[in-house]
Amino acid sequence: MWLYIFRRTLLLIPIFFVITVVVFSLIHLVPGDPISSLLGPGSTLDDRDALLIAYGLDQPLWIQYLRWIKDFVMGDMGQSIIEKQPVADMIFYNMPFTLRLGLLSLAISFFVGITLGIISAVKKNTIIDYISMIIALLGVTVPAFWLGLILILIFAVELSWLPVSGSGGIEYLILPAISVGLGGAGLVARITRVSMLEIYNQDFVLLLHAKGISQNAIVIKHILRNAIMPVITILGLRLGFILGGAVSIEIVFGRPGIGSMLLTALFRRDYPVVQASLIFLTMAVIIGAFITDIIYSYADPRVRDLYK
Repeated sequence: MWLYIFRRTLLLIPIFFVITVVVFSLIHLVPGDPISSLLGPGSTLDDRDALLIAYGLDQPLWIQYLRWIKDFVMGDMGQSIIEKQPVADMIFYNMPFTLRLGLLSLAISFFVGITLGIISAVKKNTIIDYISMIIALLGVTVPAFWLGLILILIFAVELSWLPVSGSGGIEYLILPAISVGLGGAGLVARITRVSMLEIYNQDFVLLLHAKGISQNAIVIKHILRNAIMPVITILGLRLGFILGGAVSIEIVFGRPGIGSMLLTALFRRDYPVVQASLIFLTMAVIIGAFITDIIYSYADPRVRDLYK
């Protein structure tokens, strides 16, 4: 098991460097630069050239990349060109807001999706099953930002039950987390239903019924227990979509976080902030998939055998 984890960890190293090359190249190939935001009215070409030299932007891209990646690996994310603050401080300030929203959205995806999936599987081909699957389908197809706008209109504007924007207590997280989490909940519900129905007709389930074990115990302790692994895999892969949804929802609800910071930095072409933000979000997705692999390999040793 430890050998498997070690080998999987080693694979993260080349993946990390590929991501840094892609992110660095994309942001520098986009038209514009941060110097334009720094120059005031009446600035001359000499002023522009001086700033380019001061920030090292006059060097070839490969030299800029090597300098940046060396500092990044050493823990120095650089300084924001626009805000004049260390990028690490900006990331660590905004990270908790995005993580809280992402984790609560993930919990909603899991518990709401599992509940709908169980109900649909147990009540197969009934009106309850159809309603549950319609709700799941809506969750999958409706964009998070559009759902967020609808929730704002209903619960904040019309009913005044919850706040629209801010980052105070749990009440500020409810609408954004529901907006992001329902998409994952719909997918989890559909996969849970399919997995449970595949197991429901197996011989050992019929044997459990013959022994007189209650329906609830069979569903929760035996069927769901065997059907949960595909759900865990999907949730791990959905982490990227949840973080991506959190980024867009932060903008819709006016919340602080990595997404709001990233959007502002993109408009200003603040290279160090954009690079660090994109790498943080991308690595979070990859680490989520990595953790899912570890959990899956622990539950199914055949996965570990592929790396022997």
